[in-house]
Amino acid sequence: MFSVTKNQKQAHVIVCGNEKGGSGKTTTIMHLTVALLNAGYKVATLDLDTRQQSFSRYINNREIFSKRSNLNLSLPDHRSVKRDYSDYVSDQENNELLDFLDIIMDIQSKNDFILIDTPGHDGYLMRMAHSMADTLVTPMNDSYVDFDVLGQIDSETGNVDTLSHYARTVREARRKRRLADNGLLDWVVVRNRLTQINSHNKASMYNSLQNLAMQLGCRLADGISERVIFRELFPKGLTALDPLEEILTNKRGNTSHLAARQEVRNLIATLKLPIDELSKKRSETQETKQQHKEIVTAETLGM
Repeated sequence: MFSVTKNQKQAHVIVCGNEKGGSGKTTTIMHLTVALLNAGYKVATLDLDTRQQSFSRYINNREIFSKRSNLNLSLPDHRSVKRDYSDYVSDQENNELLDFLDIIMDIQSKNDFILIDTPGHDGYLMRMAHSMADTLVTPMNDSYVDFDVLGQIDSETGNVDTLSHYARTVREARRKRRLADNGLLDWVVVRNRLTQINSHNKASMYNSLQNLAMQLGCRLADGISERVIFRELFPKGLTALDPLEEILTNKRGNTSHLAARQEVRNLIATLKLPIDELSKKRSETQETKQQHKEIVTAETLGM
């Protein structure tokens, strides 16, 4: 079995994983990527979804839009595992694994952070990436349909009775990580598409997630709400952290843009990534300037 230990790699590895599709994985990891780039870090990104490749398209859209618009948008060192078309499944897995390991060996010492987007299904590469993670981010929609991938609940009490397949996968990844280098995997479950309205379902979901967090030793974080802006930005490869008021000439700063940006900032703060003081000060200076613009915009909008 191949493994990558902490002694072999220097970069902090962030894996975005969930076996449930449509949870906002690609949007979440793209915003984390741009946040780290804007803070002055060297960032490599890796797309393990050899079929869909949404993360790769997002970054490619960003590169194309940046060139067409004569912008200097920050871009990561992006890679993707090539899909293998061998006749036998064992050959496919082996060739894709070798490609994955070659990429990791090339980028691990050149970058401060490696961000890996995994496919929405179980697979050898997905499990391998999870066992390498320093930080695992699991976005999920605030719904019991999505919760089921983590645990099955008692319909009367809301307590978690049984851990589901993905939760068991993460437990195994944590065990392998401890055996490999005695490292710890910080698991953060991110609640995406939160509604702005308090409801019985929202409160019940929170209680169930708290119960699950105690069993799994994971942390909880609020992610991104259901906002049109996040869907609008994908074709241009933009994020809420980009200066949209300057880039998009037909768009002026509005409350949705500002709220989306703050949601992402709050998420990044909750992740508690290892940011050194120099980059932190640089990032804070940039954010202070940006927040000043937002205050002026908000006052103009009458907020």
